Amino acid sequence: MKRGGAARRSWGGVRKQLFRLDVSRPALVGEPALRSELLSADQMEHYGVVLANRHRASERTLANALLARLADNEAMLAQASERLTQAVGAGHRITPAAEWLLDNDYLIEEQIRTAQRDLPKGYSRELPRLLDGPSAKLPRVYDIALETITHGDARVDGESLRRFVAAYQTVTPLKLGELWAIPIMLRLGLIENLRRVAVRVMEAWNDRNLAGLWADRMTMIAESDPKSVVLAVADMARSNPPMTSSFVAELTRRLQGQGPALALALTWIEQTLSESGLGIERLVQLEAQQQAADQVTIGNSIGSLRMLTSMDWRTFVESMSHVEQALRRDPSGVYAAMDFVTRDHYRHVVESLARRSTRSECEVARAAIDLAGGSAHSAARDTADDTAQRAVRSHVGYYLVDQGLAALERRVDARDTAVTALKRLAQRAPLTLYLGSIVVLLALLAQPLLQAVLRHGWQGWQGLVWALIAVPVILISSQLAISLVNWLVSIVVLPHMLPRLDFSKGLPPQVRTLVVIPAMLTRAQDVDALADALEVRFLANRDAHLHFALLTDFADAPSEVLESDAALLLQARQRIDALNASHPDDQADRFFLLHRPRRWNAADKLWMGYERKRGKLAELNGLLRGAGPARFLLIVGRTEVLSEVKYVITLDTDTQLPRASSSAPWRIRSIALWLTPPRSASSRATPFSSRASASACPARRARSMRNCSAATPASTPTRAPCPTSIRICSAKARSSARAFTTSMPSSRPPTAAFPKTASSATIWWRAASRARA
Repeated sequence: MKRGGAARRSWGGVRKQLFRLDVSRPALVGEPALRSELLSADQMEHYGVVLANRHRASERTLANALLARLADNEAMLAQASERLTQAVGAGHRITPAAEWLLDNDYLIEEQIRTAQRDLPKGYSRELPRLLDGPSAKLPRVYDIALETITHGDARVDGESLRRFVAAYQTVTPLKLGELWAIPIMLRLGLIENLRRVAVRVMEAWNDRNLAGLWADRMTMIAESDPKSVVLAVADMARSNPPMTSSFVAELTRRLQGQGPALALALTWIEQTLSESGLGIERLVQLEAQQQAADQVTIGNSIGSLRMLTSMDWRTFVESMSHVEQALRRDPSGVYAAMDFVTRDHYRHVVESLARRSTRSECEVARAAIDLAGGSAHSAARDTADDTAQRAVRSHVGYYLVDQGLAALERRVDARDTAVTALKRLAQRAPLTLYLGSIVVLLALLAQPLLQAVLRHGWQGWQGLVWALIAVPVILISSQLAISLVNWLVSIVVLPHMLPRLDFSKGLPPQVRTLVVIPAMLTRAQDVDALADALEVRFLANRDAHLHFALLTDFADAPSEVLESDAALLLQARQRIDALNASHPDDQADRFFLLHRPRRWNAADKLWMGYERKRGKLAELNGLLRGAGPARFLLIVGRTEVLSEVKYVITLDTDTQLPRASSSAPWRIRSIALWLTPPRSASSRATPFSSRASASACPARRARSMRNCSAATPASTPTRAPCPTSIRICSAKARSSARAFTTSMPSSRPPTAAFPKTASSATIWWRAASRARA
């Protein structure tokens, strides 16, 4: 008995080494993993219809419980990771499911941060919520995500998800916000599932650890005093241990076959389990099955989280959206050819109008299509109206982002909010609103001075004092008021985007583009540098319908020809020929050299390139319009393809052409759209009057085209621009001469198309068919 007492004292020391997970909160206990009957893709498609008929949703706004649950899941998963790390450090054996959790801890943390970023506080409040069921008061789309996870054992498959959501929408179409929320809700559901399995893994580890401690105590007593084992079994019976599969399986593994003395403990467990109709073998089997199921669930959850990151959700949302399907019936046929950003902008307008009216998003989209279709039919009946205007009105975008928006708002009975009313006021009277805001702020800032004047009077010498004080106060207050208004306008008034075509797969033949670099040939090193830079631009922007050219002059000289001219020209020709040989194209040459001779300038009394850079662009314009090569001294490259060039991108020698920007620069994608064609400065007709923002080109060490946006008519490189707020409030999208220059008909001099202060990054457009006509 003395040795038994020592064994009991050693048991007390071992007991203190037990790592227990705090699962005292009821929400963390008894939550099974998201597992149910596994369904195939066909079965999920059928189940989508069943689920849609079962759901009853409301638009009522409720508090966001998902973010709080996500924070709770984050804390629990972090605690589980810490406990498992301690267990591994202490030499304890952990299950394969626990190893999955530890090995992918970094991924789980990253996915939690992504979920927190993608789910702002007010986002889920706009989603329809369920009125009943297990997910009552939670977003409807969250329950759809949980059902997807539950019936796939946390394995999310893209094709099965598409069929499931499509079948659901045959009964109840989902809102655009719900479709975009699907990846967010799937991520939240998978994190929830990981948390539930983690709690189950930790509870099982605690039970196995407890079984191991009892097994150690009994083994210790059996070795020293076998007769005292019965006392240890009695102690275990009095402690009421959990008869879980984890506890029983671990205790059986540790005691079975260790001797007759320890068989007493297994006999007691068998008798205790018999009261519930179970046996040791059955619980051991259940534990093995549970461990395998936990491992599969965690593995599927981790794999699905990776899939969510790699899946193209833009394509998914557009393929599932009923609004997108309605807008693609655009009578003009333009909508389907636009890029994703433009289409998404149109859909956001539909979403906003639906929130301001009693109509659904699909009904708003169909109303816009009906208006556009009415304009198309009207154009067919009434040929007296302007054909271009009628064609523009047949585009659904005219009623979503342009002048037809008011008609669409009346059609769907959209309510005016304070924000929309203020926007309309700013559009109708921008200058009045701008100056009025400055006057109101000035009055508020100068109010103390006015009160002092009224209190002390304006007579005699006091009036002179107040006048001397008022002048600087009013000047300072006016400057402060103007700065505040400009700052507020820059924050409140968002820039309007121009619609753009989708050139993500490359430039189509009808928008063949030429990238030209105006330069001067002065030294051999400069020629090599120009050729190398031209090749770099090509390598970063490979396209079958994109060509590159050096548009060069000789340096100014006192005579028409210098001795060094021939060598420089020969070197330039050889470099361009070498580039065409290195990067051959069966259809046309990729690289060109267009070199002009010197001409006498009577004003400067020098031989120089005519009109310098402006003259280069004007004479290139004439060459592209079929005027012939007479104005150029040397042309390298097969020029037949130049007759098909529609756009020219002009870059300075130090201006970069960003990678793949030629296939998707917004200037070309916007100007190629017939809704927003470029026009001459004398033209006032604006077929599609989308607004465009204006911003200056920031100074960079390495200049890039992506940093430059179209200058407004009031802003030039040689003239100070007007205040930013005035430009934002009042400037409509007129294609300025600095950003888009239209080639004039052949009866007009080519140089008339180019301002004397042409910008360094210019895209100009040639109406080839008109010019040839």
